[in-house]
Amino acid sequence: MCGRFTLTSSAQKLAEHFDVPVESELQPRYNIAPGQPVRVVRAEAGGGRELASTRWGLVPRWAKDPAMGQRMINARSETVAEKPAFRDALRRRRCLLPADGFYEWADTGAGKQPYYIQLGDEAPFGMAGLWETWQAAEDEVLETCTIVTMSAAASIEHLHARMPVILAPGDFERWLDPALSDPEVLLPLLAPAAGERLTFHPVSTRVNQIRFDDPECLQVAPEAPRQESLF
Repeated sequence: MCGRFTLTSSAQKLAEHFDVPVESELQPRYNIAPGQPVRVVRAEAGGGRELASTRWGLVPRWAKDPAMGQRMINARSETVAEKPAFRDALRRRRCLLPADGFYEWADTGAGKQPYYIQLGDEAPFGMAGLWETWQAAEDEVLETCTIVTMSAAASIEHLHARMPVILAPGDFERWLDPALSDPEVLLPLLAPAAGERLTFHPVSTRVNQIRFDDPECLQVAPEAPRQESLF
């Protein structure tokens, strides 16, 4: 699964990478957690792209209780086209979640050790996502999202069995294209971005607590060197 991630890149860098307007006062996030507001890149009705604010944890339109979103922070790529909570959003409401790193917890036998994983050049990347609207009241609409996950790349599967789907920049346009709705066309995009390099290192268990959202969450744990592996 993907349960925490970061978005610390500058507004200019994000605007260039995702071809979307980004407000200059965008604040860096070092420990984004489920249930919190997150930014998504999605297609605008009139063409182009927008950076919208949603809540992490997808609430299907037919849900009776928005608390259902607590269990919908991830959608498995293997079943996303079949699950009632996700299949309509896959066809009609796809998005990208901008990030520049994510956390996974490895079982060490003595407890869970958090690791921070990012691209080798520390560049931002787009995680495949879905978004949805839920009518909370007559005058209130809740917009939520989920991150699509896949089996972890061989190089990091010793940390965790799953990882977010990181789309290749060349696939952004097709993933966001509202004219595409056929799962047969969309599902092949949910594969590792070929040729990318990942780095990972253990970090302090400070990241376990969502009240901490600062650069200290990224600090390398003592005596733990950064490691690189092909994605």
